[in-house]
Amino acid sequence: MDASRAEARVAEVLRSVFGFEHLRPMQDEAIRASLAGRDALVVLPTGGGKSLCYQLPALVRPGLTLVVSPLIALMQDQVAGLAELGVGAGMLNSAQDAEGKRATWRRMESGELRLLYVSPERLLVEGFLDELRRYGLNGAAIDEAHCISHWGHDFRPEYRQLGELKERHPWLALQAFTATATPSVRADIVRQLGLVDPLVLVGNFDRPNLTYRALPRRDAVDQIHAVIRRHPGDAGIVYCLRRADVDDTAAALKARGVKCVPYHAGMSSSERTRAQDDFLNERVDVVVATVAFGMGIDRPDVRFVVHQSLPKGIEQYSQETGRAGRDGLASECVLFFGGADFHGWKQLMEKSAREAEAGGAATAMEELEHALERLGHLWNFATGAACRHKQLVEYFGQAWELRADAAGCGACDVCLGEIATLPDSQVVAQKILSCVVRCGQRFGATHVTDVLRGAQNQRILQYGHQDLSTYGLLKDKSTKEVRAWIDQLVGQGHLRVADGEYPILFLSKSGIEVMKAARPVTLYVPVIAEKKSAKRPTRHAIAAEDASEAALDVDERLFEHLRAFRRELAAERGVPPYLVFNDKTLALFAAKKPATPEEFRAIKGVGDKKAADLGPLFLRTIAEFAG
Repeated sequence: MDASRAEARVAEVLRSVFGFEHLRPMQDEAIRASLAGRDALVVLPTGGGKSLCYQLPALVRPGLTLVVSPLIALMQDQVAGLAELGVGAGMLNSAQDAEGKRATWRRMESGELRLLYVSPERLLVEGFLDELRRYGLNGAAIDEAHCISHWGHDFRPEYRQLGELKERHPWLALQAFTATATPSVRADIVRQLGLVDPLVLVGNFDRPNLTYRALPRRDAVDQIHAVIRRHPGDAGIVYCLRRADVDDTAAALKARGVKCVPYHAGMSSSERTRAQDDFLNERVDVVVATVAFGMGIDRPDVRFVVHQSLPKGIEQYSQETGRAGRDGLASECVLFFGGADFHGWKQLMEKSAREAEAGGAATAMEELEHALERLGHLWNFATGAACRHKQLVEYFGQAWELRADAAGCGACDVCLGEIATLPDSQVVAQKILSCVVRCGQRFGATHVTDVLRGAQNQRILQYGHQDLSTYGLLKDKSTKEVRAWIDQLVGQGHLRVADGEYPILFLSKSGIEVMKAARPVTLYVPVIAEKKSAKRPTRHAIAAEDASEAALDVDERLFEHLRAFRRELAAERGVPPYLVFNDKTLALFAAKKPATPEEFRAIKGVGDKKAADLGPLFLRTIAEFAG
């Protein structure tokens, strides 16, 4: 197919199948590379339209496109979504019975399938790819490609074997896709997969529809519940570090009337499946989970993601928060943290590295260094007070660009003015740093906090620290405040935490300068916890890709009516509601109120099949509501 015909066919499929008139930035280049049979690495943020980059070419060219995916849930979701669009897609995985697998092979033989989803393990079964060539295999997409890199955040050994693909099948063009990869991880993906002269496309990592907040953890359940109350009836995910935290938090939220379910690896397979289905089908609003939940969850209308504690690094944080607002509507991401999170992760990483090294892993200490560096970056992100969007974008190697007329991003606690500067920052910092020195730089944050607040406990009396000149210097401040400022000084590099079993504090060179008033310092007081009217994202404001959408006025009552109708329709069809239409498309319905089939078909996100199948039903519902 020549270039002009291919371009026309891409536009036709984009409009008729997917219901879009225009591609997003970089999708066009990725699609062209795929159609030209060129290797490529495509890095687009969650919600940036990665899947379209391999789904659309599969419908333009003849033959079969292979998609490598790490999770069965992810395959099932994408195959079901493509079926709703009238696209022939299938999968081969361990969850299928023999008849299910035979049915997939029959569909390939008949030429019905255009996309086949498989696990990385199956791809390397001897003769598998040669067999697929009989059915016109002409390209492969590798999703979640960061899993192949030791330096990434989610390394999976089975992905490492994909490096053999190019060696064994040099004819096969590979396009690798990921949402979270630093420059070093991107280089490693290209190297490990053996991509030949690949086109490397890196999209903008900024997610302007997400509002980021980072707060010291005080009473976790109260704080999480406050976030949930800002989003009545909306979908959300609460991430906890431990299984016990998941169970306790879910029980506490249920006691407060929140419709939620727990999810973690300690539950049975049937329990996890039920929890996931309840969430995807809108029978519950909130999932409280460990990181075992998320990958493979493609629900686009998650309005908030809460972290009860610090994740392992910015890659994890970016991927997990990226599950909010995938439809482009305004959503919120809140991180609660404490010093114990940092030290807990540090000890666990060091222990794991020692065990790996003892077991013969040659790169264990090098991997530990990378892991601690990633943890440190996230700690600085949480405890600092620079624009959250700017920090995330720059972490992934991009320049932060702000409009000339903008004072800040307008979508994080720092730029929204929710974090106040402590007026006497320099004096408070000097008191804290002096106390660390007076304690001999041999104690952790808890003990230093107790000394500064004038506590009278056995440990202070044992060491005679009630006689120190710094004893009680911050007695008018709360424990949480003092501890938060210590954490900030650690995050800014003025205090360091010693390696080893005990998190002992000591001053860095810059910390000595701050203590001597030779270097300025700024500390911050988060004030949102005291504001019951904390700014909540405009619920259904359309995060527009053009100015005409931004000006639309969404009828909130109609939007909620359409959500309820969508839920009933999805139950009848046996699919999650978002596979009928996502929230953004419903918001466009509620703003434009189409009255004819032509007006309905013109809405972004409505393709030919959905216009024919669902148009009459939605048009009648909209008309009845208006009447």
